[in-house]
Amino acid sequence: MTANVYHFHLYGSRESKFAWLNENDLSSTDFAKLAPQSPFHLFIPQNTDFLDEYQRYWKITDIFINENYATGIVTTHDEFAISWDAKEAVQKVRTLLNTNDESEARGIFKLCSQNQWNYNRAKQELQSDEWEKQVCSILYRPFDIRWTIYNRNIAVHRRERIMSHILAGNNIGLCTDRQVNGNFQHILCTKYIINDCTLSLNTKERTYLFPLYLYPKQGEVLEEKRRVNFSEAFLSEATQKLGKFTPEEMLSYIYAIFHSPTYRSRYAEFLKTDFPRVPLTSDRRLFESLSELGKELIAVHLLEKPLTVKTKFPIVGTNEVGTVKYDSGKVWINKTQYIHIVDENIWKFHIGGYQVCQKWLKDRKGRKLGFDDLRHYGRIVATIEETIRIMAEIDNILFRFQFFTPSDKSPG
Repeated sequence: MTANVYHFHLYGSRESKFAWLNENDLSSTDFAKLAPQSPFHLFIPQNTDFLDEYQRYWKITDIFINENYATGIVTTHDEFAISWDAKEAVQKVRTLLNTNDESEARGIFKLCSQNQWNYNRAKQELQSDEWEKQVCSILYRPFDIRWTIYNRNIAVHRRERIMSHILAGNNIGLCTDRQVNGNFQHILCTKYIINDCTLSLNTKERTYLFPLYLYPKQGEVLEEKRRVNFSEAFLSEATQKLGKFTPEEMLSYIYAIFHSPTYRSRYAEFLKTDFPRVPLTSDRRLFESLSELGKELIAVHLLEKPLTVKTKFPIVGTNEVGTVKYDSGKVWINKTQYIHIVDENIWKFHIGGYQVCQKWLKDRKGRKLGFDDLRHYGRIVATIEETIRIMAEIDNILFRFQFFTPSDKSPG
């Protein structure tokens, strides 16, 4: 038997809700009748105007070879496993090795529980110097590159099946989330391994990494040193529509699409509930135009494109980060010192669940910013400014080619 589903949402404080409930019942409640749609059958209202169109696109998990993606690493004790630089990462392990017992170690570091990490095993296995060869960079938060040691006794859950491909050689990964709260802004590229909260620190959201290339496992014999991580079905359709293209060109095209403001607003309802999907064009000129912008955006986000740093730090002081606030182009790092000029749209810009310019500073509360830190912050500001420009240009290209139509007709 098929049931009808109705929905009503009551906003406000607890007191106002109780007052409303005292004065109303089922007959006086203005319920909305729902028509839950496959595949999620949500019990909340949803604008489904573009649902059929969206579901015809390539889901990101179908573009990449089955199961060759995973969430970022979970160290279970970031205070110990994540460091500001390589030297600190090494020193932490040496400090652990110099402890006499577990109680002493836990008095120095906040270490995870014994059911995931074992003090005695860690001390025994870390006696070898092999771990010093496993020091590596990690994209901890957007544009926040830190250091870890890729060893099970330090970074506990390493997601080796996927992260090994990033560490094996020249590679790039696409980061995104499966579920998002609010607007879809959850996309970033990386050439480093990632943390599971790289794009969002939320119990529902986790950051997944999709490497562009897969490297052979130890002992595996292949004709090529690496192979592209695109599924045969996706490659077949893409080649049929577009002819030849490089893996980097396709990744750049995908990256551009996901940074289109129109794409994000048009499919906002569906981007909240599952991995994003990619509309695949058959117009070679459009593909090349978007791919070129995506390539530029990737270079910007990898901090590889030269950009002019315009920010200033004019007041002499301690440089210690305290309460961070924004006011009229100035980003105050404490009561007397500020960084300027930072436009408000740059200050408010989000990648994933993070307001980037605020998050980077707040994570450094109590630390003193050096010249390189201030320079890097200025680079972040310039990167976001360039990102906003390129995102607008992506939409201009899409409109010029009439890719997104005002009707229910599919883009093409």
